Amino acid sequence: MNTTLDFDKAGGLVAAVAQDADTGEVLMLAWMNREAFDETVRTGRAVYFSRSRNKLWRKGEESGNVQEVRGVFIDCDADTVLLKVKQIGGAACHEGYKSCFFRQLDEGELKVIAERIFDPKAVYKK
Repeated sequence: MNTTLDFDKAGGLVAAVAQDADTGEVLMLAWMNREAFDETVRTGRAVYFSRSRNKLWRKGEESGNVQEVRGVFIDCDADTVLLKVKQIGGAACHEGYKSCFFRQLDEGELKVIAERIFDPKAVYKK
């Protein structure tokens, strides 16, 4: 697929922000290479590139918590993708929270401000 995304700027990757399409809550930040972006657009399901595993990561392939894409937006510098998604299963975070941003800095300390939806030890059996 021919896009205006600049995959070369950051070594073949662009930042991808997933946002709840209904509430506007930011769920997570991940990375996409061209293949992940193209598959996301083609299938309507969020696909990212795992830098630690050096391979495509189809969101929810292990947990079942997939992201159905409702809209794809590209920023002005063409190096960031915003996905407006419907989060299936309730949790975007691999630690079992709705959002990866479940901690808040409060008076110099990080505090958990959300309820865990699932136990990652029970979901990710490695």
